[in-house]
Amino acid sequence: MCRNGGVTGYGLAGERGDLVLTACMFINSGSSWNIASDPKALFCFGLTTGIAVTAATQYLLTALLGNRNAAAAPAVQSPTENGHVPYLTRKDSVGLGRPNTFTSEGTLARLEKEFTVTGHRLQTMVRHMVAEMKKGLQADGHQLLMIPSHVVSRPTGNETGTVLALDMGGSNFRVCEVYLEGQGRLRMKQRKYVISEELKKGHGDKLFDFFAEMLEKFLDESGSDKTKTRKLGFTFSFPVEQTALDAGTLAFWNKGFTCEGVVGQDVVGLLNAAIKRRGLNINVNAIVNDTVGTLMTHAYSDPQTYIGVILGTGTNAAYVERTEEIGKWNGPNKTGEMIINTEWGAYNEPSILPITAYDMALDRASNRPKSMIFEKMISGMYLGEIVRYVLLDLVSTGELFKGRSSQKLRTPFEFETANMSRIERTQIPDPFEISFFTSDHSLELSDTKAVLEDIMQIPSTSVADRRIVKHVCELVGTRAARLSAAGVAAIVTKMNRLDACTVAIDGSLFEHYPHFANRMRDALREMLGLAAENIILEQARDGSGQGAALIAATH
Repeated sequence: MCRNGGVTGYGLAGERGDLVLTACMFINSGSSWNIASDPKALFCFGLTTGIAVTAATQYLLTALLGNRNAAAAPAVQSPTENGHVPYLTRKDSVGLGRPNTFTSEGTLARLEKEFTVTGHRLQTMVRHMVAEMKKGLQADGHQLLMIPSHVVSRPTGNETGTVLALDMGGSNFRVCEVYLEGQGRLRMKQRKYVISEELKKGHGDKLFDFFAEMLEKFLDESGSDKTKTRKLGFTFSFPVEQTALDAGTLAFWNKGFTCEGVVGQDVVGLLNAAIKRRGLNINVNAIVNDTVGTLMTHAYSDPQTYIGVILGTGTNAAYVERTEEIGKWNGPNKTGEMIINTEWGAYNEPSILPITAYDMALDRASNRPKSMIFEKMISGMYLGEIVRYVLLDLVSTGELFKGRSSQKLRTPFEFETANMSRIERTQIPDPFEISFFTSDHSLELSDTKAVLEDIMQIPSTSVADRRIVKHVCELVGTRAARLSAAGVAAIVTKMNRLDACTVAIDGSLFEHYPHFANRMRDALREMLGLAAENIILEQARDGSGQGAALIAATH
């Protein structure tokens, strides 16, 4: 603290504090100081005065805005399960951080409690998932299907050749031509095609005829010889009961598909029949789940890859298991290992998962109620819909948008997960940084405003509304990342590979959703401690299509 001539500085630290202290020592030294004639004196005087004014401004902002928020906040706040006091942070003290608006029922506090997944719950979930994995490996009929993929070896990185792949992952599908060059290197040409809503809900023959038509179009556009005999790997990212490497029946549809005539049928046979109708000399010799393909592709360049995960429109995971652990496997045991498709999206244990009323409402309105609960809590298809349910609830009680909604907000799946990504990218400025005084659009959360008013057509929104919406997106997005991490931790624990394991993760959610990957890594540290440093989460782009080609070439 320094006092002289009515100028007082409190608690200034770092470089600015050192300068102030130097100036104060100079003043208190008793030296004669002629400000008008001494440039150094003039500099010190301006420095101390400017910092004092800055400190005073911050103090006034804190006092004025902090008092305003304090009037709306409860006198006493109880800490949450993870030890944090909700909504009370350094940023909140000046009203610019997370929402500090509490209703009489404590709505925001309730939401945070419902959506926060504590470290203890994550560890409980890991133990339960491991137990369910073991059950699924022994017999069918359990929560986790644990489907043997018939892929019994991983690539060495030395494979060569040219193979076609058709990758059906969800709303889009791709036709790929993969060139394996050896030494862990490959190249790929591809085209992406959109699957229309009409095809998703029509008859299965039309869907597979569309695949064959686009396959022929791809060969025409690339100038390939259509009379040449070719192998094709088929990535089919839906639950399949696989009976051979090149045969598997669809167990059920998900991801919004309801095509007739496919469930219970061999999807490889359906695709081969469609290709034959087009007169193409192509044989589908491998059906691959996208997670298996992702694992295989990444293993081509990184032999420590033992897990493949999809975090996109849907979600799933596959891993390398010892065949002696697969009690329901009666086939040959040539290599001692096989890739298992967990179908973890079907995991559903109400006593373990943090299922909210919003999750239950979404599930009731879905195509397949009471199924794929884990997927509905963490995948890109559903996160925006969960947020939409929360926002409608807050609108109905008058706590958001002054009780006004819009047709867009009332329409299922109109609030997309991509909107959440845009909202979470918006940074709220820190009032204790210099940028606070020069901040621009982020202070008004302009991206959040654009999503709500331009895309969702809400008539008007306040800054307080936008902060609430942003926080709801953070809660839903963070929960998804932490639950995803618990799934990874369960697989690593089951494999007993805490010493070294690369997890190849494909999908737009992991790649593009802000903070998703880091939130997963943070959760892994909570669950696994120091061993989490040995679990490497790596982005795997286009892994599913390349993996199908690899399997078709090597098996």
